[in-house]
Amino acid sequence: MKIIKRTRGVYAVEFSIVASVFFLFLFSSIEVGRLLYTYNVLHEAARRAARIAVVCQVNTDIRSQALFNGANLVPNLTNDNLFITYLQLDGSAATDLVYGSDVRLIRAEIQNYQHQFLVPGLTHTLNSPVFSATLPRESLGVFKGGTSDCS
Repeated sequence: MKIIKRTRGVYAVEFSIVASVFFLFLFSSIEVGRLLYTYNVLHEAARRAARIAVVCQVNTDIRSQALFNGANLVPNLTNDNLFITYLQLDGSAATDLVYGSDVRLIRAEIQNYQHQFLVPGLTHTLNSPVFSATLPRESLGVFKGGTSDCS
């Protein structure tokens, strides 16, 4: 009878150890999935911004359209994270943005985004890489019949 009393709480201790490790792996795998989703959204936002910039006029509000018209798909993504650059063919900045005569490429970049990694006991902020999309110039919103309205 004494042997049974000595092993009485061992199952609860074993369960707490195994469960804590299991839940740590479970929440970590969920967070990695959330991180991959966030990176896909950031890549899509950069691609959308470049696409809108090549077919719309320079003075169009590209940022709000590229960032899903205010839909908060990922936290902390703001207009300050999106950079749009009009480039010449050699990669230097274009100077004539009014008529776009020297614009050949448009680059959209998502920079300085910080992802909050949320695992109980392991919270950490990750600095994301720069997500970039470069497309060749198209109409820039101007065509023979007039201009396009991209608002």
